[in-house]
Amino acid sequence: MKDDNYLDVFDNQQKAIDHAMWLNFKYRIAGIIFGVIHGPENNWAVCEEATAQDMELPFLDMLPKDYSQMSYDMIRHIRMDRDSLPFWDAIIGMFSVADGEILRYIIHTKLPLERLIRHELAGRGYDENHRWCGFDRAREIWLQ
Repeated sequence: MKDDNYLDVFDNQQKAIDHAMWLNFKYRIAGIIFGVIHGPENNWAVCEEATAQDMELPFLDMLPKDYSQMSYDMIRHIRMDRDSLPFWDAIIGMFSVADGEILRYIIHTKLPLERLIRHELAGRGYDENHRWCGFDRAREIWLQ
């Protein structure tokens, strides 16, 4: 939920964390850092570091390094959210439309999804920050 175009306010702490994680990834090239602060009505707010400093509010130390420890319960909550974050919709949507037998095959054969994704990205010719680098360099970056 947007508030005055500088605070994104959430009633759910995990949703605020997820939003900050996405924004940190999305704006990584610009070097803009986002974090979570206490919201205006006993809730959670996501804002840029500069905004938090202007308000003299420190970021809460709650952002994980990554999602490698994501639980099935967290996934269930994301899937049940009626107003889910757009990036979760896109990620979950990729799996939702896949044939069940293909999904079972991926698990059964321990297909390395990360390698498939890296191969796809190498073939697009862009680096980690989505800057054109050419196909040869992209292969060096993604297929290490």
